[in-house]
Amino acid sequence: MSMPAAASAASTLPAAVLFDMDGLLIDTEPLWFQVETEILDELGASWDHSDHASLVGSSLKVASAFVAKRAGTGITAADVANELLLRMRERLRHAPVLQPGVSALIDELDEAGIPRALVSSSFRVLVDAALDGLAPLTFDTIVVGDEVSHSKPDPEPYLLGARKLGVDPRLCVALEDSPSGAASASAAGCFVIAIPSVAPIEPTERRVVRPSLVGVDLTYLRSLF
Repeated sequence: MSMPAAASAASTLPAAVLFDMDGLLIDTEPLWFQVETEILDELGASWDHSDHASLVGSSLKVASAFVAKRAGTGITAADVANELLLRMRERLRHAPVLQPGVSALIDELDEAGIPRALVSSSFRVLVDAALDGLAPLTFDTIVVGDEVSHSKPDPEPYLLGARKLGVDPRLCVALEDSPSGAASASAAGCFVIAIPSVAPIEPTERRVVRPSLVGVDLTYLRSLF
């Protein structure tokens, strides 16, 4: 008996898996909070976790402008951005740890020959620092925040990731931890698995919410289609 066409097609999917980095691949959100708080403390200002939660998944430009405004001391967003990059790069050099479930999923993707992309709002210098610490983990292609015209929640980063892999974004699964990242992937047409790290994410059509990537295996990914 031949396999039904729909089941046969699903067995070849997803065409690719697109990983966010901060909060999804590695737990960097506490590091960002530490660095942002450190800078504000030095400038005589303060903020709390709710402020940080509002920035999860944002571009460096947005985060820097927020911190500069909160400081209110005449420091520019560009100055804040430089400090954020310098301090985060140093922290990321110390062998970041993959989030639970990531290693097992990547092993399955490798065995099945399914390509993967890293789609991050972080700048290239931070992505490179993180991946140096995660070697020998690699990605077939990488999209970073300083190499796109429009950052998340715009769909451009995920559309670019899929295009660089030569696949239809509607046949891809995107893994995200932030509302803006999930919105970006959804707008690009991807099926989204959201693992909220700091801010809550609501499930929608073609978007499921899970507590972690533990149990998210290839069988589960294929069931989404």
